[in-house]
Amino acid sequence: MVRIAPLAPPYEADVEQALRKWMPPGVAEEPLALFRVLQHHRELASRMRVLGAGLLAHGELPALDREIVIARVTARCGCRYEWGVHAAVFAPAVGLTPEQLEATVSGDSRHPAWPERHRALIAAVDELHDTATVSDAAWAALAEHYPASQLLEFLVLAGWYRTIAYVAGGVGLDEEPWAAPYPGG
Repeated sequence: MVRIAPLAPPYEADVEQALRKWMPPGVAEEPLALFRVLQHHRELASRMRVLGAGLLAHGELPALDREIVIARVTARCGCRYEWGVHAAVFAPAVGLTPEQLEATVSGDSRHPAWPERHRALIAAVDELHDTATVSDAAWAALAEHYPASQLLEFLVLAGWYRTIAYVAGGVGLDEEPWAAPYPGG
């Protein structure tokens, strides 16, 4: 049961304008339920949009690596909502296979679908999730593949999507009807 219902049309003019900023240009679909929930606190939503959009559209991490981090963070948090949105929209666009997406849920970082750098990402996400830190060994494995700027971005990205998982899970968002189904039901 949703604890804070997403706003529904017709929207006030300023809400309509804010929601359109969250969505890519020319998209006719209704803005995501998450965005419509965030509009209950317009100032917070405005601040969040800047960071979220920056991480998705202007980051230094390769897009494929970014989506692996997002999928693993949201899977570890049990956030079917955000996992399903990214699995449906972003994962295919960057070349993530259905087998790889399933592995982000199963936690098989040693799966043959992952090259060494992606195994390092998944292991580091798992450590962050479990301990809120990254061991020296996991950091060294990441540093073999990523410069300092991308390592910082990785940490912010993982934390951002944990925040998104907290919001979606905390308010009890239902999965988008068009989202990819979460493996295992």
